[in-house]
Amino acid sequence: MKAMILAAGRGERLRPLTDSVPKPMLPVAGKPLIEHHIVRLADAGITDIVINTCWLAEQIEEYFSDRGRRLGVTIHWSKEATALETGGGIAKALPLLGNNPFMLINGDVWSDYPLAELGDSTLSDNLDAWLLLVNNPEHNRRGDFALRDNIVHYAEQQTATFSGISLIRPSLFADHRDSDDKAFPLRDALRPAILAGRVGGAVYTGRWCDVGTVARYQQLESIFKQENNSS
Repeated sequence: MKAMILAAGRGERLRPLTDSVPKPMLPVAGKPLIEHHIVRLADAGITDIVINTCWLAEQIEEYFSDRGRRLGVTIHWSKEATALETGGGIAKALPLLGNNPFMLINGDVWSDYPLAELGDSTLSDNLDAWLLLVNNPEHNRRGDFALRDNIVHYAEQQTATFSGISLIRPSLFADHRDSDDKAFPLRDALRPAILAGRVGGAVYTGRWCDVGTVARYQQLESIFKQENNSS
């Protein structure tokens, strides 16, 4: 299985930290946030990784020009002249991802979810995607989705939030393959599949952090400091 890490965003809510450093390169416990993802993917046996870049792209690419090999992974770069959002970035990278399901990770989240548990068997033939969900955090009390019998759906009360970790079947983007570098969010590709009952999911109750603001970035740093102090 291949993986894709979304790393092209500007990180407006993390300014001024992201004025000179791309969001996925913000240091957490002494190494860039995106490196934590790569290490965990490698530990899970996923060593073929696609990363899309745009804002301050050269910093990410230069940092991993040799480090990827030392981490035991092969990195393919999908470069965007202008940020294509989550869905557009995936659509552009499809030629690098191939025809089989791939793991997708937002570059601005962190979780201790065991990635090795995800595999081809997680995404059954009747599903176009599988989403790892979490209970609604304080910053998203309205939630994104509901879950019934392990199928993601929309409800009046959305009880779960998308974690930023998922499995995607490339056919989910069949209507977007010729989008001509069009910017659009992942939810635009997911919505028809969700309405058709073709998106599975599960709720994870372990540790997870959306590093979307300075305060939540500092929260993640404190998690790692507590770990170091207790070890």
